[in-house]
Amino acid sequence: MRLLRRILKGLLTSLLCAIAAAAAVLLGVNAWVLFIGSRGIIPEAESLPKQATALVLGTSPRSARGSAPNPFFEGRMDTTARLFQAGILEHVLVSGDNRVPNYNEPAAMRDALLQRGVPDSAISMDSAGIRTLDSIVRAQKTFHLESNLIIITDDFHLPRAMFLAAETGLPASGFASEHVPWKRSYRTRFREWLSRGRACLDIYFWKTQPPISEETELPPPPAGD
Repeated sequence: MRLLRRILKGLLTSLLCAIAAAAAVLLGVNAWVLFIGSRGIIPEAESLPKQATALVLGTSPRSARGSAPNPFFEGRMDTTARLFQAGILEHVLVSGDNRVPNYNEPAAMRDALLQRGVPDSAISMDSAGIRTLDSIVRAQKTFHLESNLIIITDDFHLPRAMFLAAETGLPASGFASEHVPWKRSYRTRFREWLSRGRACLDIYFWKTQPPISEETELPPPPAGD
């Protein structure tokens, strides 16, 4: 009986040590991503580069239960439209998931921006932005965005997006979309801690290469704009 207790105690101690080590690694990874990713974030719209192109990262237009608008989606669309109307943005690239016929994030983003007064001629769509890494890499490799770029997404997501941009060589500024209160976003914010760990694995260990389709140029802005 005493031997069994010692074995169980040893197993429990090992498990607790493993959990503590994993938590320490996760904390360190998050700190690293926040350190790298926060460098290019601009908090004030007045300080953003003018005549820029926005890379707007996708999310579902509806909440998880599908019965209400997704506040993350609405915030990103409201912020993008506001920056366009202020003359800061010249073009918008909406990038999101469209793997199945009845789910199309880029089309939903385009429609939402049209409703907010952004002209169709100023919007391009990337339907292969399944993950943040995909959107970042494809913005440079497929759409040839290499200067005067502003990445727009939620405040907690933006450091990871900027980290991926920095580590893949995409020069960009970052601007946070409208803040979603903690009580409506705490689950997504928690998942972001894990996603930052995945981002480091993608960059430093797995060397993940997103699919790069045929080369695509953004259309030039209409004359006189």
